[in-house]
Amino acid sequence: MSIAAQFVKQGRKIVAIGRNYSEHVKELGNTTPKEPFFFLKPTTSYVSSGGNIEIPRGVIVHHEVELGLVIGKGGREISQENAECHIAGYALAIDMTARNMQDEVKKKGLPWSAVKGFDTFTPIGRFIPRSAVLDPHDLRLSLKINGITKQNGTTADMIFRIPRLIEHVSSIMTLEEGDLVLTGTPSGVGPVIPGDKVECTLTDPGGKVLDAINFVALSRNGGYQFKL
Repeated sequence: MSIAAQFVKQGRKIVAIGRNYSEHVKELGNTTPKEPFFFLKPTTSYVSSGGNIEIPRGVIVHHEVELGLVIGKGGREISQENAECHIAGYALAIDMTARNMQDEVKKKGLPWSAVKGFDTFTPIGRFIPRSAVLDPHDLRLSLKINGITKQNGTTADMIFRIPRLIEHVSSIMTLEEGDLVLTGTPSGVGPVIPGDKVECTLTDPGGKVLDAINFVALSRNGGYQFKL
């Protein structure tokens, strides 16, 4: 089995693209970027489907369901034309965000690392080989909380398409085998509170479920506590 197929254990970084769906940009009152915008998440934030996320004390956590790209062939300054051959496959993921913390650090011009980097803040599904996905820009992402649909969007609505994302990121930093690139989230993001049951699915145009993630939100009793 390749390193890419074991990306959760052996991947070196998570590169998360922000503001890549116009309706999501609007719902948060952000401006649309002129080029791809990204931040990094630690691989210690991974939690496999069936595990639980932990909500830190004082933190308002929001869900953001996303399509992830698993890098199979590392590279630097990858062109859009060659981008596809660097993708080993895909993964369904959720980028959990400490929204009230994010609001505060944005006001102060401070980094987002803590906002996105708590343990369990990247629920992740199984590795989906590239051959199993006919068109990554024609997939549906959905997320339910306690059986109620909160997010239901299509990857066709990405502002910047996958080859452009790979070109941009690799023009700044080398992408390595096993890295995960999160491609942004559709609109409908909102809070997850302790006790919530979250279900996410990735489906193809015919309605076939490529993967599903299920987890429960728990309170984290120790560790960091956010205070205004």
